[in-house]
Amino acid sequence: MSDVEFQNALRRFAGTDDTQIDLAEAALLLAAREHPGVSLVPYREHLAALVSAVAQAHDTLPGGMSRKRDALASVIHDSFGYTGDRQSYDDLQNADLMRVIDRRKGLPIALGILHIHCGRALGWDICGLNFPGHFLVRLEDGASRTILDPFHDGVTVTPAELRNMLKATHGADAELTPAHYAMASNREILIRLQNNRKTRLLQANQVAEGLATVEDMLLFAPGTPALWQEAGVLNAHLGNLRAALIAFDHCLDLTPDPRARAQITASITEIRSRLN
Repeated sequence: MSDVEFQNALRRFAGTDDTQIDLAEAALLLAAREHPGVSLVPYREHLAALVSAVAQAHDTLPGGMSRKRDALASVIHDSFGYTGDRQSYDDLQNADLMRVIDRRKGLPIALGILHIHCGRALGWDICGLNFPGHFLVRLEDGASRTILDPFHDGVTVTPAELRNMLKATHGADAELTPAHYAMASNREILIRLQNNRKTRLLQANQVAEGLATVEDMLLFAPGTPALWQEAGVLNAHLGNLRAALIAFDHCLDLTPDPRARAQITASITEIRSRLN
């Protein structure tokens, strides 16, 4: 896939209603950037095989909610061997859906995308959650609801375990709120997936590559002010001052909060002083 084809494909998602975005297809396109010349056809066929196997497993299992949960776990984790990469968690391959499929291991969010793809293809009520630090999946069946951990073989996570997870990352005083159970939109999931890549690149001082990842996110989520602000900061760091100004101007247009606008305006003023 050429750069032009890649960019056009992601831009189409920008104009698509969020609920109509094919999450796994979008994640494959993002991965394709790192694998020029590699066909996506085998990966799409693999996703179709996962869906078919989950459907068959579901038909052989008893029970309502447990039937769906067990079908996902038995296929994705048992039959196909997917697991969380505990040994090399920070490997960039773990946020690359093509390499996740090749290696059968990855980050919670990459494995979660596989769960969500299979469930939605079968018409199930399944989504990702905006839980901080560790991506989780919520599966519903009528009045029943369960939360799954795709990184740990799709096990059910209890409220007590959720509370412990939150306290481990946000301190002993942190408590669960309704926001922690809120559904993540498809764009939010894709941004979170790519943020894993961007963060690791910046930690390795690969700023230009980190900026490229942010720019890819802006192709499908141009209405996200935080991305424009980050593009401005990274462009300024690299000395791309005019590009930084353009990014900060977009951010300002999208930001209603007066305090945040004042900070962005200060950044714009500082960059203009460097151009003069």
